[in-house]
Amino acid sequence: MAVAFNRLGFATLRHSCRIQCRRKEWMGLSNRRPFQSAPAFRARSDGDDRSGPRKPPKEPYSFNYDQLVPEERHHYDLLSPEEKKKFQADERAAYEHLTSPEMESELQGMVSQAVYDISRKAPRERDLPPRITPGLMAMGEVDEQDSGEDEDFEGDDITSIAHGELEQHREIREYARIAAWEMPMLSKLAKPFVLPPQDKPLRFRYTTYMGETHPAAKKVVLEFCTRDLPGLSEAQRIKLVKLIGVRYNPDTDLVKMSCEMFETQAQNKRYLGDLVDTLMAEARDASDMFEDVPLDFRHHKAKPKFEFPEQWKLTEERRAQLDENLRQRELAEKEREEAGRLVDGAKIIEQVMEAMTVKAPAAVRVEAPKGKGKKRLPMR
Repeated sequence: MAVAFNRLGFATLRHSCRIQCRRKEWMGLSNRRPFQSAPAFRARSDGDDRSGPRKPPKEPYSFNYDQLVPEERHHYDLLSPEEKKKFQADERAAYEHLTSPEMESELQGMVSQAVYDISRKAPRERDLPPRITPGLMAMGEVDEQDSGEDEDFEGDDITSIAHGELEQHREIREYARIAAWEMPMLSKLAKPFVLPPQDKPLRFRYTTYMGETHPAAKKVVLEFCTRDLPGLSEAQRIKLVKLIGVRYNPDTDLVKMSCEMFETQAQNKRYLGDLVDTLMAEARDASDMFEDVPLDFRHHKAKPKFEFPEQWKLTEERRAQLDENLRQRELAEKEREEAGRLVDGAKIIEQVMEAMTVKAPAAVRVEAPKGKGKKRLPMR
């Protein structure tokens, strides 16, 4: 029965209820009448097929044991030869009935009716409610459609720049509430720091931008120490350093690699892990240990490390010595003050200023001689 139903489904898909339109061929202007309004049609010959695309011929029934499902095979194997012949005859009768023109027409009608019913129930564009353009006051709302458009401006509102400032202020207050009420609750989830075990020498570093989309968020950085890798001899470790190249730091014995080729952090981390496995497999390969290749650390520029001088460090002996020197200076200052050998700068400046002061001469008025003209003499 399963074979008959499968073939029925293929026969239904092959059947078409579309009515093919008559093809029109382009006719040159020379074959048309000068003044005509109806299109020209090609004359049909007697051999033309006017019934549209032909339906493929019906396939003859043939029993195939391989097309039976496991349950039907098991049941078929248990039948006697007469029962097997009856089983095949029933299969043939069911196939003939399901592939008959009447049955195909009925199935095609049911399919067409189902398609028509579904098309009627599907929402149409003209049946949808009109979309309301959200206004400025609806920005950031959960459902902007419910807020509706903004009211007409009547001169009683602030500008769009001021609304932007208010939105920024609301955002700041939201983060302030999170910092005050929610972040202290994160202390309950705090875990004590535990050093990584010896069997996990790889350290991965990620970058997050607190939910924002950033091209650098997918980058993963890997760091490990070559001496912490298990199962490597000294010769294999030196070969690994030669393979790593410029990513090795000879001062700290650390290897630093990064990857951002893929879209997610998990893919980049997996790539770095596979790369380390490949490097270790190559380092363990004894066919070529690169003895003729020297170690090249020219890529590494050693940074000078400045150490604080020992004599500058403030120890207890040094502190006692500084206190004794300060006490000696205070005693010497007091002795000079008592002996009168202490110079007072303020008094010396006052004495010099008094010596430099010179009294200005008084002005004398001189009477001009009498005459025609009066000439005014200057004041002296």
